[in-house]
Amino acid sequence: MNHIRFLTLSKLCLCISLLVVLLVDGGRSQLFYDWTVSYSQRAPLGVDKQVIVINNMFPGPVLNATTNDVVNINIHNNLTDPFLMTWNGIQMRKNSWQDGVHETNCPISPGQNWTYSFQLKDQIGSFFYFPSLLLHKAAGGYGAIHVNNRPVIPIPFPQPYKGFDVLIGDWYNANYKDLRASLENGISLPQTDGILINGLGPNQASFEFEPAATYRLRISNVGLKTSLNFRIQDHSMLLVETEGSYLVQQYYDSLDIHVGQSYSVLVTAKNQTNGKSYYMVASSRFTSFEQFGIGIICYPDSVGDPLGSFPGGPYLSDYNFSLQQARSMRWNLTAAAARPNPQGSYHYGSINISGTLILENNVNFIEGKRRFTINGISFLHPDTPSKLLDYFQLNDTFKTDVIHDRPTATLPSLGTSVINFQYHDFYHIVFQNPLPEMQTWHIDGYNFFVVGMDWGVWDESKTAGYNMIDAVSRSTIQVYPSSWTAILIEVDNQGMWNLRSQDAEKWYLGQELYLRVKGVGKDNQSIISPRDEAPMPENAIKCGRAAGL
Repeated sequence: MNHIRFLTLSKLCLCISLLVVLLVDGGRSQLFYDWTVSYSQRAPLGVDKQVIVINNMFPGPVLNATTNDVVNINIHNNLTDPFLMTWNGIQMRKNSWQDGVHETNCPISPGQNWTYSFQLKDQIGSFFYFPSLLLHKAAGGYGAIHVNNRPVIPIPFPQPYKGFDVLIGDWYNANYKDLRASLENGISLPQTDGILINGLGPNQASFEFEPAATYRLRISNVGLKTSLNFRIQDHSMLLVETEGSYLVQQYYDSLDIHVGQSYSVLVTAKNQTNGKSYYMVASSRFTSFEQFGIGIICYPDSVGDPLGSFPGGPYLSDYNFSLQQARSMRWNLTAAAARPNPQGSYHYGSINISGTLILENNVNFIEGKRRFTINGISFLHPDTPSKLLDYFQLNDTFKTDVIHDRPTATLPSLGTSVINFQYHDFYHIVFQNPLPEMQTWHIDGYNFFVVGMDWGVWDESKTAGYNMIDAVSRSTIQVYPSSWTAILIEVDNQGMWNLRSQDAEKWYLGQELYLRVKGVGKDNQSIISPRDEAPMPENAIKCGRAAGL
């Protein structure tokens, strides 16, 4: 009966998330949410812990909208810390003011509220939100985002009977403040205490299937650091979408989902089950020992727990399985979708490349402390968000030549890494990972084309093997140990955008930089047209040296 109580409470809490919808011109809607972020004592893995909840929900309420809707989310911060929310994969077209990361927004102070307001422009797909400051994500505060097609744009598969969000992620029983203190004292985070599915421990998350019905599962890895393999006992998964891109449809028995990534799969229920129920499994990958998050799929006639052992997945340390699976995914060039450049007409392979960046991750000791770096620079936050420093032309605290465009032999150091990109340039970025562990990268404000990945060290000869026809367009990509991944990206979204490691430990200890995207001669914010970039919002919080401006 636990699953019945869970589903009923979720529906009740969703009702009190205070969603108001106003219809406006062009078929789009204005959506208004009122969210309160607070603490709650929960025990997902049997140990009481201070969890961050939204409207008393963990995970938080679903942000459900349609392409071109305008979303307004009033967040009340009832924590004891400053707070920001970021919207993983939502492009915030021309509006980095709403991105919710350290260098674009001043935080919401304890006891205060602030309203995010942004349009879901030219996007569809499956995403999630999470808190971006102070390792809050280790305590929860995350939830699913759906961006639905407008009715005039059909989805490239039959309409599913129903959908489920499946938020999978690693979990620590320790308080996030203690974990943060350990990092600051140079102690690496250990292997996590377990894996959650929708905020619940083993055998607690339940999904009710009707015979022969087809379901859309939107699966996101919302954890801190662990790659996960997702699978369902005796059910195949038809992969259809990832992070706003429809894919060439293929069946998979299991899917590797790395930190920060989101996928949609279709699962067709069985006609007859003879009273059986079935395991849903999210197991850790590339860890010293395997951990399992377990959910249950029930049918109307299901009796008792699933029978047999968990469905088998790939070997724990089989990196090659994961690499080959990633290479097997292809963009669906015939599917209609909302995007700045419609599928089938954006021939990325014929665009001249403006420049190449080679970004190498590493770990170093800087000023006696363990830090994570990109091209030898570990990010140092200035006293004022870089977006405000740029807007008010207080740029003396950061320079755009701190970080080099490829690895160098210079000593690692602290620095505020901001890279200038020319608006509408087309860049080639190579992520090089020399370490014996997984790396995952994300770029706010953009999708990019994943054109190649392989073992070893990248060089120019590798471009001959790039996929220049149907590479997947997405916002989060993995780089395997001692390997590289290459992407192509059109910097067509003005603003200040975060490029980060999705591993929370590496991000917290400096593995990030910012892309400063401006047009020619547009350094002065006052001469930038609103058609190119949204002006600073009237409700913008000003802090640091911008507080009195």
